[in-house]
Amino acid sequence: MWVWAMVVVAVMAVGAIAIITDARNESKRIDVKKLNKEIELEKLRLESYEKETEKMRLELEHSKQLLLEHKQK
Repeated sequence: MWVWAMVVVAVMAVGAIAIITDARNESKRIDVKKLNKEIELEKLRLESYEKETEKMRLELEHSKQLLLEHKQK
């Protein structure tokens, strides 16, 4: 009788451990996907920052050129 009770408890424990392990693995997969999306977003932010910086540099260069031309006249 006790043996059967131990078998039932062992089977239930294995099942519970499997469920917990699956839940943890799924949670880790979600965390990895989240981190990958954050990396992708940060790359896009950096790209946008670089383009905006280049645009501002060109605008400043153009303004300086116009100012120099105006001074020469």
